Amino acid sequence: MEQESLAFTSRLKKWQAAVLLVYLPVHVFGLPLLVTEAYDRGLVSLGMANFWIYAVGAVLLVPLLWDFLRRALDPLYDRFLLSLLEILRDYALIWCLELAAALLLSALGFEEDAANNREAIALLKAERGPMIAATILVAPIVEELLFRAGLFGVLRQKNRVLAYAVSALAFCLYHVWSYALEDPWQLLYMLEYLPGAVLLARCYERTDSIWSSMLLHALSNGISLYLILQV
Repeated sequence: MEQESLAFTSRLKKWQAAVLLVYLPVHVFGLPLLVTEAYDRGLVSLGMANFWIYAVGAVLLVPLLWDFLRRALDPLYDRFLLSLLEILRDYALIWCLELAAALLLSALGFEEDAANNREAIALLKAERGPMIAATILVAPIVEELLFRAGLFGVLRQKNRVLAYAVSALAFCLYHVWSYALEDPWQLLYMLEYLPGAVLLARCYERTDSIWSSMLLHALSNGISLYLILQV
């Protein structure tokens, strides 16, 4: 039986939406430049640099959006089992579709993993602590606030299809653009991020709670890290 969805009532205040949309390019372009400079000067390791990109965002955004986050707990609490079912179902879909995308790219003669993923795996094995903290704890918070609560949530009030398209495109580009500057073929790896981009938004929409997409994001990242560390 198809799960009954909540009406999508999740709303940011106008100034909160503005904060997220203004902070998005800072997170994508500004902070990486700053922490790369710190790394080049020997002030931080590469793993810690990656952690601070997300930690700074979490420290800045969570207090500003606290009332939004508090309100988002209500639908999660009221329909916890149905929300959990949605999270698990979306995770299974993400896993299957990402595997299909990787197999397709492999069949076309490309590496199965995007350059971003390969770099993250190398960092995880070199600096386990900072990478686990970044990937499971702070990255899901910051990315869900920016791409789902921000881009998707704001556009969803105007046009549902546009909200999915823009938020998914932005999320996919976010993970590959820096590598695509040197190798345009890296844009093909947007295919690997597309299932997550769409299904994280779907989870947010169907449960009416940004916490659901954060939990789904953390679950997906956490299982991936566990499997990597077993190799």
